[in-house]
Amino acid sequence: MRIAVASGKGGTGKTTVATNLAGLAARRGRSVAYLDCDVEEPNGHIFLRPTISERIPVHEPIPQVDVEKCNGCGQCGEICQYSAIVCVGGQVLVYADLCHACGGCSRVCPEEAIAEYQHEVGVVETGQSGSVRFASGSLHVGKVRAVPVIKAVKSSASQADLTILDAPPGTSCPVVEAVRGADFVLLVTEPTRFGFHDLKLTVEVMQVLGLPFGVVINRANLSESEVPSFCRLQGIPILGQIPDDRRIAEAYSQGRMVCEALPEYRNTFEAILGAIEQQAVAQVG
Repeated sequence: MRIAVASGKGGTGKTTVATNLAGLAARRGRSVAYLDCDVEEPNGHIFLRPTISERIPVHEPIPQVDVEKCNGCGQCGEICQYSAIVCVGGQVLVYADLCHACGGCSRVCPEEAIAEYQHEVGVVETGQSGSVRFASGSLHVGKVRAVPVIKAVKSSASQADLTILDAPPGTSCPVVEAVRGADFVLLVTEPTRFGFHDLKLTVEVMQVLGLPFGVVINRANLSESEVPSFCRLQGIPILGQIPDDRRIAEAYSQGRMVCEALPEYRNTFEAILGAIEQQAVAQVG
């Protein structure tokens, strides 16, 4: 089973939930893989503290123009939907950060003047945290395309009984790539206006993608919230609620797993994991 943990905004407790679910499942004796797909700000390693065994660079093919062969026809610019390659005054300009590595420009070039070179955009680290297999991606500073690194993180994982994908926050392309292929998506939200607003956006994305999903409310007793009534009206299962406990925040600030620092919360996360599995089986069935 592949469970993606996502949220409409940062700071809802997504990584707290993801890492604790991974740790608890491993304690049950299951083989578990944790994949940190939040490649712009990965922090799962702070809590799982893995031993890194391999560091793999991530490359993306970028077009390179041979000016001696180029005749300035502009066909490369016409096929590019992102203006990553344009022909201005007979001169071809390449904007690497806009390139989506589709290879179209090199295929349509009548003079075969465009080749591709491998441009490093990030790195994937793999290792072990106890019995949890660990993989995390990191997008290089100054690079803007997170999707290739997320794909590399997902492809680096070996088979496991349970794979936890810690997705980036938000609703953009990196989130879509992170949750793609998941058996179930767990949306972590908080009882604030911002949290509720962004939860609705994330719900729309999951519905468009056709993925089964449920909600966990973190800091549930912080204030009155529209989240429970919204979920009831939409038929969205609430799979758990985590209270606003200062001790949880203190454990987080120290880089400690909640279930280790506060054993009384193990039942809370066990119940969430069990509810996810039941929902996933029911919705797939």
